Amino acid sequence: MPLSKQYRCIHSGTCACTKGHLTEDIIFLVFQQLNWNPKLIAAFSCSCKWFDDFAKRVLWKEFCKTRAPKMMIDLQSSGSHSVDGSWRALGKLLIYCSGCTRGGLFDNIHIPGHFVYRTRFSRTSGKSFLLPQCRSDVLYVSDPCEHLDQGEDGDIGFFRGIFKSFSVSKVRKLLIKRGAQLHPTEACPYCKAKLWSMQEAKMIPQSASCRLGAYEDCIEYYVCLNGHVLGVCTLLPLSESEEASELE
Repeated sequence: MPLSKQYRCIHSGTCACTKGHLTEDIIFLVFQQLNWNPKLIAAFSCSCKWFDDFAKRVLWKEFCKTRAPKMMIDLQSSGSHSVDGSWRALGKLLIYCSGCTRGGLFDNIHIPGHFVYRTRFSRTSGKSFLLPQCRSDVLYVSDPCEHLDQGEDGDIGFFRGIFKSFSVSKVRKLLIKRGAQLHPTEACPYCKAKLWSMQEAKMIPQSASCRLGAYEDCIEYYVCLNGHVLGVCTLLPLSESEEASELE
């Protein structure tokens, strides 16, 4: 537990924390006993700037390491002790389906964002979302979060993911080479960074729809400057999606 550095609260003169805090070691042990509960970490972060800073530096990192240990080891294997876009953003990505609002990233689809109990992220699945020349990149992608019977839109699936070392990835280099434009108004729901449309850059391979069990012409996804991925697809009926998996 490398938690030696101490901080004073600078929230405001009326903050209840002005008389001092518990030590970081004690707070660490309390949240360890709570199994790094993300809702409690979020509530704790709202108390004051000192708590928020400690949560960003320590608690969200421990939550991510507990929720997806193998994935976190891989994301940090390049030697970095942090991840692109902050540990808090990654923690949110692990447990939150962003949904979408009407007129937002995904046109007329309106499905509120929501927390999910548990989601599987797969490095193997991530390869299906990359063009052949980019498949040396590492991308973790979730199974689709299914929202069924959405009227004319059919069965909708939202998926999300994270690139390893996106700043030096082949996907980023290809987006820049193709002159891809950042979305003028929308931002990543996890870290607030600007977004590239992989559809507009013509960088969505057919294998992505096969992996998701979705219609080929009904899949779209974005990647932000920090390497967070969010996308949507129209899911095939179960019998057809099974056939698509066999073709893959």
